[in-house]
Amino acid sequence: MRIEPYLFFDGDCEAALTFYQQCLGGQVVDLRRFRGSPMEDQLPAAWLDKVMHAKFEAGGHRFMASDRTPGQPFGGHAGYSMAVNLPGDPVRGEQVFKALASCGMITMPFATTFWGAHFGMLVDRFGVSWMVNCEIAA
Repeated sequence: MRIEPYLFFDGDCEAALTFYQQCLGGQVVDLRRFRGSPMEDQLPAAWLDKVMHAKFEAGGHRFMASDRTPGQPFGGHAGYSMAVNLPGDPVRGEQVFKALASCGMITMPFATTFWGAHFGMLVDRFGVSWMVNCEIAA
């Protein structure tokens, strides 16, 4: 069993996935649009090229994402954070943190913590909360 996050966006899922590719070095391994799906007749024309389902992989991990369908509530991404762990590489950790924070909001600067890791928190430009952690071996 694998438990995987599924992110919903308000029409900008494809832009978010492109951004995450740049920040995390991963790739979209599957992307399906609403056009041509059984839902096509139920959606406005402007929504047909939005992302119905996508899988994103980076560093052996995966999350899935899509654009919510019109009429469904979209309340952002409150109540959770995506966590990125980069053991032993604070330079890479800071690079990932700064990339994700670009045009977003830093809620805790990336710095050395009392528990011996480099850690920071942010909300990216798409409203997704992230925690970047880099534990340093003792």
